[in-house]
Order: sequence, then C-alpha cells, then structure tokens
Amino acid sequence: MPAAPVHTTTTLLLVVGMLVSGVCNTILNKYQDMQCVEFCDDPDPTKRRYFEQPVWQTLNMFVGETAVLFVHLYQVYRHRRQSYEAIPPSANNQLDAAQLIDDVDHEVDKQKHREPLVGRKTLLFWIPTLCDMTATTIMNVGLLFTSASIYQMLRGAVVIFTGIFSYFFLNRRLRLFEWVALGMVVTGVAIVGLSSLIFPQKKPSETNGGIDSTDEAFDIMSLVGVVLVLGAQLFTASQFVIEEKILRRYHVTPVKAVGLEGSFGLVSVLGALPLLHVFFGKHHESFDMEQGFHDFFDVPTVWKTGIAIAISIAFFNWFGLAITSRISATARSTIDTCRTLFIWMVSLYLGWEQFSWIQVIGFAVLVTGTFYFNGVIRYPFASDEELERAETEHAPLLQDDRNSFNESRD
Repeated sequence: MPAAPVHTTTTLLLVVGMLVSGVCNTILNKYQDMQCVEFCDDPDPTKRRYFEQPVWQTLNMFVGETAVLFVHLYQVYRHRRQSYEAIPPSANNQLDAAQLIDDVDHEVDKQKHREPLVGRKTLLFWIPTLCDMTATTIMNVGLLFTSASIYQMLRGAVVIFTGIFSYFFLNRRLRLFEWVALGMVVTGVAIVGLSSLIFPQKKPSETNGGIDSTDEAFDIMSLVGVVLVLGAQLFTASQFVIEEKILRRYHVTPVKAVGLEGSFGLVSVLGALPLLHVFFGKHHESFDMEQGFHDFFDVPTVWKTGIAIAISIAFFNWFGLAITSRISATARSTIDTCRTLFIWMVSLYLGWEQFSWIQVIGFAVLVTGTFYFNGVIRYPFASDEELERAETEHAPLLQDDRNSFNESRD
C-alpha cells in the first residue's frame, strides 16, 4: 500500500495537533483555577482560597507564545547556513518536526507580492496583541465563574462581531444568508448562556469534595461570567480584523507571527502588572502583584500546570495559524468548533459540570449557524452565484497572488 503524501500527512498532523493542544489548553486553565492556594487544610471548604489570577494566566499565555519566537530565530539561522552549504534531501523523505514547520512556511514564502514584515513594521503586531491581551484577561476572569464548555461555546460569539467588523472595516459584503447565519449564532449563544444561568457551574470547593449546592436556583456570578466572556469577544474580533489588515499588506510566517505577538504581549503584561497593583491591588487580590507571584510559584501544582499551559498555547497558536495559511480560515473555524465538543466531553467525564439538554440545543444552533456562515454547510435558500461569491471570501489568510484580496480569518 503506497504511503500517504507528505503534504497530506502534514495537514493531518496540523489538524490533530490543533485539536489536542486546544483541548488541553482550556482544560488546564480551568484545572489551574480549581487549585487551592491558601487555607487548604480548613475543614470548611468555603473558607479555602483558590487560584484566581487572570492577569498571571495571561502572562503565562504570552510566555508560551514568546517561546515560538526562538523557533523562528533558529529557522532564520538555519536558512542562512543553507545559503552557504548544499544540504542533500533526505533519502527516506522522513517527516520530522523541522520538515513540518518548513512545509508550512514554504507556502508563505511564495508571497512575493507583499512587503516583508521587518524592522519597525513588526511593531504593527503590537496593536492586535493589545486586543488579545485585553480579551484573554477578561475571558480568564469569566472562566472563574463559568464551566469550561460554556466558556468555550460562548467564545463562538466571536463570529458575530468578526462578521460585523468585517462589514464595516474590511468592506466585506455580507449576503442575506450570512446575516441569517449570524442570527443563528446569536440565538445559539443566548441559549448556551441561559443554560449557564439555569445550571451554574460547581465551585472549586464543591468539585473537590465539598458541599453540594445543586439546589441553588440562580447564581449571579454565572451571569457575570457569561457577560465577561461575551464582552471579551469584541476585543478578539478586533484582533482578527486588525491582523487581517496587516496580513493583506505584509507577508509573515506563522511561527514569526505567533512569536511577535507573544513577545509584545509579554512586555505589555509585565508593564501593566505594576500599574494594576498600584491602582487595584489593595481592593482585589487578583490584581495584587505580590500575592499573584506567591499564588503562582508557591504551589507546585499551579506552576507545573502553568508550564503545561504555556506549551499547549504555543502549539495551539502555531497549529491554528499554520492551518489558516495552508488550508483556510474556514477549516480553522470548523476545527475549533470540534474542539468545543471535546472540551465538553472531557468536562463531563471529570465531573466538573452536569449534562444539560438546553446546552446541547444551544450548541447545535450555534454550530449550525457557524457552519452556514463559513460555507461548511450549503444554505438551502442561497443561489449558486451567491454561494460562489461567498466562497471566494473564505480564502486562506496567507496565500498566493490570485486571491490575496479575499483572505479572511474567522
């Protein structure tokens, strides 16, 4: 039986890698939130203090992304050496990690029509990085009050704001069936949010063997969590649109893009920590820089989980950008939707949340709307001409000259 083509194998590895790293990232973040950091021996679980440091979790994320920059620097070094030495091809055509990276980046190298993103121009990536930093911090706060699956499903609302922002700022014309799809996403998100209010998540003290509060009818903090996660999607959508603006003019490899955002984000969060400590630290422990440092590094489970989170986010971001450049933004959005399903299954298996048919219905409506919007499912009332025009707008972010104007990131 002939071996699968290298390009097919690479694509499969990218898809599996994005799913695994994405599921691990969300589950690990929630697991970190559930770790006790003080008064852990108190017989009353409600008096124990758990890890609630969203800013430090954002810093953790950017540390992982910054690590990718070293991979980019190694690539630059190796390519310079190759310009002086002739390196024979592998006799076995073996697919290793370096070849996987190069296979994707060679596709990006074909973009000779765009300006290289070098020098001071790289600072443009600081703008979407600030959006990412704000969105991630707000979502980390929201994750404290919502379950991992609800959190991930609510993040699906980003397609709503991305579609609207693309209409106003990228001159993308949304057709009737796309507006209908966005309406379905809104409906699905509303149902999922309702599920979170009717069946609020278990608190860490309950999940870790404490009291049972299944009789609690309404939890105001669940509503706060839903609002925070949804509000953060405004910043995430802004990040996507700004990145698309940049990538329409400049060409950059996925490894370099992730590394730049990581390093800029790391500097930004380190600069923001003292300011947050001065203005908010006395009133909120989550912004107390010294308390956050001890919470993170004094508890082995927390910092070990932090290392795992940094590794998973580095791989997830690179896999995502690589899929966008190699296949399409639609494929990336579809895979990310599947990630939500796996996160839900893992959360149910671990006993972190209870099964809810309302959540199932909301998720189904949300996924259907997303698939219609991305063209994964054919909208029954749209003409062939409308569908064909819509497909041209769902092209890879990083692609050749022919479709450079129609690239998009969902």
